[in-house]
Amino acid sequence: MDVMQELSRIGIVPVIAINDANDAVPLAKALIEGGLPCAEVTFRTAAAADAIKNMCEAFPEMVVGAGTVLTCEQVDRAVAAGAKFIVSPGLNPTTVKHCQEIGIPVCPGTANPSDIEVALSLGLKTVKFFPAEAAGGLKYIKSIAAPYVDMKFMPTGGVNEKNLLDYLSFNKIICCGGSWMVPGDAVKAKDWDRIRELTSSAVQLMLGLEIAHVGINSENEAEAMDTATKLCKLLGWSMKVGNSSIFAGTGIEVMKTKGRGAMGHIAIKTNFIDRAKAYLERQGFEFDESSANVKDGKLKAIYLKDEIGGFALHLVQK
Repeated sequence: MDVMQELSRIGIVPVIAINDANDAVPLAKALIEGGLPCAEVTFRTAAAADAIKNMCEAFPEMVVGAGTVLTCEQVDRAVAAGAKFIVSPGLNPTTVKHCQEIGIPVCPGTANPSDIEVALSLGLKTVKFFPAEAAGGLKYIKSIAAPYVDMKFMPTGGVNEKNLLDYLSFNKIICCGGSWMVPGDAVKAKDWDRIRELTSSAVQLMLGLEIAHVGINSENEAEAMDTATKLCKLLGWSMKVGNSSIFAGTGIEVMKTKGRGAMGHIAIKTNFIDRAKAYLERQGFEFDESSANVKDGKLKAIYLKDEIGGFALHLVQK
């Protein structure tokens, strides 16, 4: 597993502090059910190593890492517990080199160009940016990122539901760390339902899944024109004629021939198609990889393998 690539596909890394290792499994379950099968468990508490161990044993598919790691001894304890990656608030070359020697991915904290250049000298391609908002936020990251073409960032600190999409929309940010979906009072109260709901809300905000348009199949171009004309007349919409279809407004696409789906198709737009695809695959959906529309190396659209209610469904990048 390429851990950083997997975190990028998930998009949000819950940063959590656990005081009671017995809370680790129900908390992990709430995160997974909410759509985020990952966590950065901070070494700010004595229960951190045991919490990581409990999570990894209960949910081996979960990408669990250790955060606020300050020493090589903590690295070793985290790895022994099953941690799949290490995150630190600052950049300590000794700790980074130790992680590299034992083969554990590490994402040290940076806050300025000098930190980034030290990271580059150590062969790193992904760094944490911390504390993100206090250090200048997205505007600052964009300002310093330009010279470092291959460096990617994981902002943490002050990232929340209000600025998440802004951060993730910058192509040099692989994911964001945050704690708003795991508030301390909810963990203390063992309110796993609330954490599950907050997590699901964060995921849906990130993905922004919504219907783009509905496609209607036709036998031929004449039938398509008749359907589109009537719909536009009925609803006062404008018509746009294309090579293979006719749009009635923006919400209905009338195909000139029998397209995908027994009834037609439904296009679902999303903020981040790669993350939406990964999320839906984790929910059990399969995709027809041969249908992928890729432009300049980036996925633009792809169909699900199975129809729903006689409709073929495809994701499309907003």
